[in-house]
Amino acid sequence: MTGNFANSTLSPALREAAHAVDVPEDPWPGFARRERRHQRTRLIRTALVAAVGVALVGVQTNVVPLPGWAPGIAVASTPTALLDAAPRGALAGDRAWLDTLRTRISTDSPVRIDALLGAWKIGDRDRIRLIYGSDQAGHRVALVAVPLRFGLLTREALVWYVGPAGASAQQMRYGGHSEGGDDPVMTLMQAYPGQAGFAVVVGPAESTVTISGDPRYTARGTVEYQDIATADGVGVGFAALPPEPLPHEPVVRVSRGDQVFFQGGLGGGPYAGLDPTGPEMDALVTAARRPARGTPLDDANLRTFVQTALQDSRLPAVGTTVRVRWSGREHGQAAALLTVQRAGGGVIAYAMHGDDRTGWSTDLRLLLPSEGAEQRPIGWRVRTEDGARPPTGEVRVIAPPGAARVTITVGGAPPAMVTLDASNAGSTRVPQDLPATLTAYSRDGSVLGTTPVPPVEADMSGLPGDSPASRVVGPHLR
Repeated sequence: MTGNFANSTLSPALREAAHAVDVPEDPWPGFARRERRHQRTRLIRTALVAAVGVALVGVQTNVVPLPGWAPGIAVASTPTALLDAAPRGALAGDRAWLDTLRTRISTDSPVRIDALLGAWKIGDRDRIRLIYGSDQAGHRVALVAVPLRFGLLTREALVWYVGPAGASAQQMRYGGHSEGGDDPVMTLMQAYPGQAGFAVVVGPAESTVTISGDPRYTARGTVEYQDIATADGVGVGFAALPPEPLPHEPVVRVSRGDQVFFQGGLGGGPYAGLDPTGPEMDALVTAARRPARGTPLDDANLRTFVQTALQDSRLPAVGTTVRVRWSGREHGQAAALLTVQRAGGGVIAYAMHGDDRTGWSTDLRLLLPSEGAEQRPIGWRVRTEDGARPPTGEVRVIAPPGAARVTITVGGAPPAMVTLDASNAGSTRVPQDLPATLTAYSRDGSVLGTTPVPPVEADMSGLPGDSPASRVVGPHLR
């Protein structure tokens, strides 16, 4: 009885307590539902990524066409100084001609620019823009910005088109193109055997363009240019060229005030050049050897040095005097200091070294006033043979004939003696960031001549005398 009573009393209490306990439901069904949802999401993402990847590969390989107006990733800069300027030249207002040219460029490539395009395709034709276009000296010339696309990658090329004056768009042919980069100047020269040619230069708006013929080195030690360019609007120069070959390539200078955008030779020949074995060269080489100090040069090296000096200065063989002031060895190779001078003009000193195995290098170009040039000591900073040929700190010094001694003044330090050998050549050391001046004295102690040691000329694309590093007359050297 006691047990039955206990059971009857506890059962309701136990049942009530059991109902009060919060027993969690089985977690597996919820986990299974969530995992199925995640699997579906991953499958969708994988499919989308695969589809996008296939599309990108198709677009990038130009299998899947992309509209020309679609945005892309620019991979090369284009000269903004040219693109941001308004179109220049008489053709800028000929909308019908430009529309026809755009259509032909975008559909039928009037110039066969396959080498330019390669895997690239011409983009949106509406973005083809005229930079410059005009009729000059019997020729029609147009410089056009052409958008290019390779899948998602884009770039812009500047392409020249040329034709006869008044040519239709169908008559225009390929003339050249830019290789990319941000050079703000475009040049084109075309010369034809027996026909008149032309040269055209397009620079930034408000710049001044000169195209020089033969230069003139004045007796006072400056270089002057005979400008053969005719301005065709601001920042454009056009020059008519004779049917016979030019003796040298013209020199182009594009500047605005003191800022020089471009200065260098204008390629596109042919040029008459120099005959290294001709009678004129024979006469120059023979005269150049007398008098000469130091180790004599062999005929091949001497001819190379003389020819290099004439080509660099753009002076003709006839009427020019060449003198070897010193010859010896530099970096184990033949070396020389020589001067070239056109009758009545300034004197240009050239220091060179090299041979036919390793090539030749120009170590110095220095335009001097004609008065007293022979009495000046000449020095140049010796450079290494590696890469960009940085200066070593050594200065090679050549004394003038009759000099008993040479001193060098570095910065504000007192003059120091330069030890000379039997050929009147010596060397000393000068920190590359300090100016230095050489002074030569005669036996009676009087000054023969004084010459600054110029800094290393980093860019030799212009003519001697163009830069402060290649002249002794000017705002920086005296």
